[in-house]
Amino acid sequence: MKTKSTPMPHDALFKQFLTHPETAKDFLDIHLPPKLREVCDLSTLKLESGSFIEEDLRPYYSDILYSLKTSHGDGYVYALIEHQSSPDKNMAFRLMRYAIAAMQQHLDAGHEHLPLVIPLLFYHGKVSPYPYNMNWLNAFLDPKLAEELYCQDFTLIDVTVIPDDNIMRHRRIALLELVQKHIRQRDMRELIDQLVTLLLKGYTTDKQVESLMSYILQVGETNNLNALITLLALEVPEHKDTLMTIADQLRQEGEAKGRQEGRQEVLNEMARSMLLRGIERNTVMDVTGLSPDELAQLSH
Repeated sequence: MKTKSTPMPHDALFKQFLTHPETAKDFLDIHLPPKLREVCDLSTLKLESGSFIEEDLRPYYSDILYSLKTSHGDGYVYALIEHQSSPDKNMAFRLMRYAIAAMQQHLDAGHEHLPLVIPLLFYHGKVSPYPYNMNWLNAFLDPKLAEELYCQDFTLIDVTVIPDDNIMRHRRIALLELVQKHIRQRDMRELIDQLVTLLLKGYTTDKQVESLMSYILQVGETNNLNALITLLALEVPEHKDTLMTIADQLRQEGEAKGRQEGRQEVLNEMARSMLLRGIERNTVMDVTGLSPDELAQLSH
């Protein structure tokens, strides 16, 4: 009897067996590392969808994903079984990407904690034994440094707890850190001395000053932004023209209307001015917070 060939016969056979839960149960019982087998309740084995895989990885994807409850109380474990009939030097990294995608699917389903995702590679290629290392960290030029980075707490720059005196010594990033540290709690006029000191150092561009004032306007608690900008313009000659232009817009628009409406008009005028100077639309939206539709209205 002549059988109809399939485009990927290795994958087809593998999936026919491993998508059968009882077969998968034996597979995992035999091949899971002992410490991981201990936390898996194989009686709760459930075949999951592969729809979590990123679009650019779909051409390479042939794995099977099972979810299991843990044998130690609440929690989830996923067994990610990948099939290969030829070696791939980047396989360990691909498995890591698949595992993270499965974790994201788990969170998207409403679970609070990340699950353990156990990648297993089933290989039966011509080259024997499998020629590539299965630790994804070994794909880095410096695996030891990569291990230090990815197996410890990530670096956190929490400006809310950095003393202002320390921030003032942070050169070109100090102005951003200082303003974002205090934007929700303080009137920026209380920080006038620090703002002037940092602006006088000459670290900040005119575009950064524009962005800073727009940010304070949108998010800050400063009641009289016009007074703040005017004072900065007097104290910082280098940015006087930029600051006075913004102050003029505030006087013309912000004081004549309600606070919210006035803010919107100032942002609109700022956006028009930036567009006329040839600044890219994406940059204008970033600076002013306007949407593409709002920006389009300004062109009419």
